[in-house]
Amino acid sequence: MANEEVRPIIVKRIKKHGGGHHGGAWKIAYADFVTAMMAFFLLMWLLGSTAKGNLQGIAEYFQTPLKVAMSGGDGSGDSSSVIKGGGKDLSMREGQNRKGDIESPKKTYSLQAAEAALAKEESEKLQKLKGKIENLIESNPALKQYKKQLLLDITTEGLRIQMVDEQNRPMFALARAELQPYTREILHEIGKALNEVSNKISLSGHTDATPYGLGEKGYSNWELSADRANASRRELIYGGMDELKVMRVVGLSSSVLFDKDDPFNPINRRISIIVMNKKTEESVIRDGGSVEVVSQADSGAGVSVKSEK
Repeated sequence: MANEEVRPIIVKRIKKHGGGHHGGAWKIAYADFVTAMMAFFLLMWLLGSTAKGNLQGIAEYFQTPLKVAMSGGDGSGDSSSVIKGGGKDLSMREGQNRKGDIESPKKTYSLQAAEAALAKEESEKLQKLKGKIENLIESNPALKQYKKQLLLDITTEGLRIQMVDEQNRPMFALARAELQPYTREILHEIGKALNEVSNKISLSGHTDATPYGLGEKGYSNWELSADRANASRRELIYGGMDELKVMRVVGLSSSVLFDKDDPFNPINRRISIIVMNKKTEESVIRDGGSVEVVSQADSGAGVSVKSEK
């Protein structure tokens, strides 16, 4: 019993620790890490996409920020610097902020000016073609003898080439659409020259006022003028002219006289070839084939006679 009273009493205390739960502090640290990495990659991207001059300005700003921002400096007026400073040069070569209002030149486009430029260019081409045909007539002995019967002029419709009759030298057989041999030769040479421009052409046949025996009831000057125009068209193509250039072929009888004072004058018997300008081509297409003919006498005064096809 004495030994039992002396025996010490030992109390064991076991401290229990939670092994699985560490709290939420690691989430905050991870979020900070992700944010820092995102900022780092953004910084790398900005540095990679920034021009060399801007990088220099950024570097100067962080080296001496107060000097650059407050009192200016070498980098404050540089157009490549991120810190905007007033420069003395209005063209921004020494500063980013202009000290004067300089409006940049504005480019304006005028449709009328463009059309006028195209018309001028086209007129020059037609004048050049006119000069070439005139030189061709002068240099070709076979054509030079008919110089007085070949009339060339520039009208509002384009370049007009007229082949007129003389009293003893007609271009066609009397009262028929049969071309004379020299007329064929003239048309062959003209046809080759017309290929040098892209413009379309129109042909019109004209007669004098001498009627056929049956008047207008049978074969008349209307049919004759149309047949002569078509005969001329065939010879132009036979001479080498592109057949797609022909846009209009009409017979006008004696409705548009060359010599109004003498309707029976042989000069009224003629073939008129017009190398049309673009405006006339568009007008023909838009009007469905209407014909506008300006007589030789009225061309200077600008008077026109409009007939229907």
